[in-house]
Amino acid sequence: MTLANYTKEFSYNLRLAYPIILGMLGHTVVGIVDNIMVGKLGPSELAAVSLGNSFIFIAMSLGIGFSTAITPLVAEADGKSDVKKGREAFHHGLYLCTILGVVLFTIIYFSKPLIVYMKQPDHVVELAKPYLDIVAFSLIPLIMFQAYKQFADGMSQTKYSMWATILANITNISLNYLLIYGIWFFPKLGIVGAAVGTIASRIVMLAFMHYALKSRHRFQPYFEGFSIKEIKKEVNLKIIKLGSPSAMQMFFEVALFTGAIWLSGSLGTNSQAANQIALSLASFTFMFASGLSVAAMIRVGNQKGLEDYAKLRLVAFSIFLLTVFLEIIFALTFLLLHEHLPKLFLDLKDVENLEKNLEVVSVASKLLLIAAIFQISDGLQVVVLGALRGLQDVKVPMYITFIAYWLVGFPISIYLGLFTTLGATGIWIGLSAGLTVAAVILFMRFNSETKHMVLKSLEEE
Repeated sequence: MTLANYTKEFSYNLRLAYPIILGMLGHTVVGIVDNIMVGKLGPSELAAVSLGNSFIFIAMSLGIGFSTAITPLVAEADGKSDVKKGREAFHHGLYLCTILGVVLFTIIYFSKPLIVYMKQPDHVVELAKPYLDIVAFSLIPLIMFQAYKQFADGMSQTKYSMWATILANITNISLNYLLIYGIWFFPKLGIVGAAVGTIASRIVMLAFMHYALKSRHRFQPYFEGFSIKEIKKEVNLKIIKLGSPSAMQMFFEVALFTGAIWLSGSLGTNSQAANQIALSLASFTFMFASGLSVAAMIRVGNQKGLEDYAKLRLVAFSIFLLTVFLEIIFALTFLLLHEHLPKLFLDLKDVENLEKNLEVVSVASKLLLIAAIFQISDGLQVVVLGALRGLQDVKVPMYITFIAYWLVGFPISIYLGLFTTLGATGIWIGLSAGLTVAAVILFMRFNSETKHMVLKSLEEE
């Protein structure tokens, strides 16, 4: 294979991935908009949103990770033109995602008292509690939306979730502006206003996705015959078998970054606010790789259904290469603008909080330098995970991510963050180490598994 063999796949990869990327960016923009608008209220409010979202992100990781089981099953069925199997995966996936959304909301709601024991500043905890109550409920429509999204992605119809997310962002930004600051006759709710905007946007997103898909002729056969009575235990178990390890893979990574939030909070409000700024920006660039990860899952799933394993390797490696190119661009952007980007999140004209805000900017700019370093490894590990999910290989990657993030990354974060003078910078060095180890081992896994598949198919011929 020459470089040209891989690069000629870039065009199709981008056409498939760009709606997914825009949709995922939409989710991230919701968070960034919340952070920018709330950040204007002060560092304490920004830290409170960070603390509340740390619980939500963990639950979201489980819900979104679990829902990814739907995509490879639908993609494989679509590759075989098997409508029955595709409909089965969609119906059972939606059923399970709805139950999971309710369960996760319930767990978060009743886990709220645990915030008190996390050694966070008292005034930040009090601000975070009402925000958390409202945003936790939004998990139900969000995870239901994910079932629709993953089904559409598996059918290679990636634009619907993009439009749903754009509509959700318009809803969120509008309500944020009105409710956070109390514009016109609306009450000034502060960070609670941001929570109301979030839940409303996710309900709008779910409603749009349902009606957009159901009204299209191509998808109508997949909506037929939905009934609780038709739910089969064996299909549920198949999705759970695929979805649970995928959920844990995403949980291990998100929990690593959530641990960084809590560690930063133990260093003080300013460190936590700086961590939130850097995390928002790093999450924005991560969405490009996440979109390509879904593209890898779809294309690998299709080729698995067609049993063309040589082509499978070609399309996967083309996506890996495209990801590396993009992440190099993002790394250079962070290196060049690390001192300027954090200033977007804070009001440097606020004389009362000027000293605190300048310290937040200083710490966040250092964190962005570390984020620049781990751009490639972070992007590569998520696209390889997507490719492995396309193979329906999820159990071993789950163990790999646990080792990389929790036996390598987090211990380094704890030591460098809490027991050296590096502080928040040390915490992010640990993140970088975990992501790098994950990227290397996951790539080795994919390369080994697909080589074996190619050789086996050649032997059978």
